[in-house]
Amino acid sequence: MVVASTTAFIGDQILFWLGRWRGHALLARWPSIQAKALRVHELIDRYHMPMIIGMRFAYGLRIPGPILIGMSPLPALRFAVINAFGAVLWACIVGGLGWLSGRLAETVFGDIKHVEIWLFVGLVAIAATIWLIRRLVRK
Repeated sequence: MVVASTTAFIGDQILFWLGRWRGHALLARWPSIQAKALRVHELIDRYHMPMIIGMRFAYGLRIPGPILIGMSPLPALRFAVINAFGAVLWACIVGGLGWLSGRLAETVFGDIKHVEIWLFVGLVAIAATIWLIRRLVRK
């Protein structure tokens, strides 16, 4: 969880500063996000703390969220402090859910360590098959 928190924090800080440095140029490349940028900026101005914490949980805002916040007048130190709290919260929730899922699977299925490698190989084979089918369909 320490590694997840740290890397989530660093990644969002990089995206924040990228937004400060080249935010408008990046938005020009993402027209769908550019259309929503005004609404996101209004939400950041009004609810910056929940927006900074919640963006990492929101589908579609994970990458553009910190960039858009970087484009706002929000002070960098305030973003860093709230971002650090959000990164730790996110890592604890995701790590905790993963741990609970593993405990639940162990409770339901018993000791499955002897078949874990085969389950992993099966998942990789399924993912590779899906990828190959999609690639062939595109051609």
